[in-house]
Formats: sequence, C-alpha cells, structure tokens
Amino acid sequence: MKGSLNSQFGFLDFDTGFGSGLCDTSLDAEIGVRGSRSQLMGAWRGHSSARGGGTGAGAAPYTAVMSSIADLRKSYERAELDESASHSDPLAQFDQWLKEAISAQVPEPNAMTLATVGSDLRPSTRVVLIKGYDTQGIVWYTNFESRKGQELAANPFAALQFHWVELERVVRIEGQVEKVSDSEADAYFASRPLDSRIGAWASPQSQVISGRGVLVANAAKYAAQFLLNPPRPPHWGGYRLRPDNWQFWQGRKSRLHDRLQYRLEGGSGGAWLRQRLAP
Repeated sequence: MKGSLNSQFGFLDFDTGFGSGLCDTSLDAEIGVRGSRSQLMGAWRGHSSARGGGTGAGAAPYTAVMSSIADLRKSYERAELDESASHSDPLAQFDQWLKEAISAQVPEPNAMTLATVGSDLRPSTRVVLIKGYDTQGIVWYTNFESRKGQELAANPFAALQFHWVELERVVRIEGQVEKVSDSEADAYFASRPLDSRIGAWASPQSQVISGRGVLVANAAKYAAQFLLNPPRPPHWGGYRLRPDNWQFWQGRKSRLHDRLQYRLEGGSGGAWLRQRLAP
C-alpha cells in the first residue's frame, strides 16, 4: 500500500459526567461502585456541573468559566476505536485515518511532531510535514545540518505524532530512521516551488544569525546564482522512519479513551501484534 499527499492524507483531555451506557450494571460491578445507579448519576452530575462540565448535545465544547488553565476541559464524544472495526495492519489504519482527516478539512492534516534525542540525551521536538508513506516507512525532508539532523546522526531513532484535534485523534509512530536515496530526494526537491528550493540554500537552519536580513540576502544571492534551476543542496534531503510501534488514540467520554498499539514482532518482515492499552 502506498499513498501520496496529493491523494491521501491526540494526547487530549476532558472532564465530563458518566453518560449513557457507561454506568450500567456491568460497569458498576467492574469498578466496584456502591449505591444505586440513580444516586451515582445524580452525584456525578452535580460534580460535573460544579466544575463546568456537561453532557449531551447542549454541552459547551469547553468549560464556560475558566479561573485557571487547569480548569480548561473538553468532552470527547465524536467516535470510537474498536479492535473488531480496526485494521490488522497499522499502515492501513493510518491510511484510513489520514484520508479521513483530509476529507474533514482539518488544518494541516499532514503536519506531524518529530521527536529526536541527541548524544547529550536531551529530547527535542519540532513540527514537520509528511511527504510520503508506504510499507517502507514515513518520509519527510529537511536540512541535515539542523539540530534534528545532527541528533539523528548521533541516534537514528525517532518518534512521530499526528494530532488531529477536530477528530479527537492521535497517531504515534516509533522506529529507526534512515536517509532516503539521492534519487528520491532529487525528485522531490525538483517538485518544490522555486522559492522553497532557494530557501533550502538560503537558510543555515538551527544556526544563530544576526537578523532576518541574513536570510533575505542569502535568498537574493542564490536566486541570482541559480536563476530558475537551483540544484538540491548537499546538506538537504529526506529521512524515512521505519515503524516498529504504532499507537492509535481516539478520545472517549469520561477519560475512558480508546488506545490501540501495534507492535512489530520478529524484526523487519515480522508480524504486527495488536493490543489495547489503558488510556
């Protein structure tokens, strides 16, 4: 299975009362609830109301009054993620969710957080854009001399996270990272807009500069040098993360979120083990 951005293509928090189907007899027995269902629901509704929560179609998306950032909450009730309805292959599940994010017109559905750790063991994150995905992995492009490039050179493992807020979904991906081939990088670079190709030369990414004028001057310099055909810089190219762990998170009511993990067993070419994790 292979997709392109042209054709395809979280940790969330909330606070609300128990809703229909959650406070039934079976759940009461599971969590050891004492007292009648009506007593429990009445007590919880009072608690939820006092804290600004709510249930049902008329509930506000966030608490109406916020005295501190800790009081900002949202109830997640859009969808569910069940083993019987999910794909056995995580790539197929990702492909479905990404296409749904694009169809829903969520802002920048192709944006993902990339987490790396350097030789100093300090983690760092930044947002990058996915540029391809298939059975080989997840691809993005960047400056090899940037902080992320240096950290990947020292420790070629990373984590990715997609957060589609409007769909109340998160996808987390972990694995080893490698550079894409020169031919792959050249083909993608040639497809970029001219100003983006010039920008790849103009920006000494992650380095300290004296001001924005440095970037403007560099862009003018390389635009004059390369005119309409800037080649791909030797310090710029693509990375591919080969997943060995996927997690799919769907927000649910009362903090009882759905969270499915796919773990690769037996190394490359092995089978995916699907497991439900507590949220």
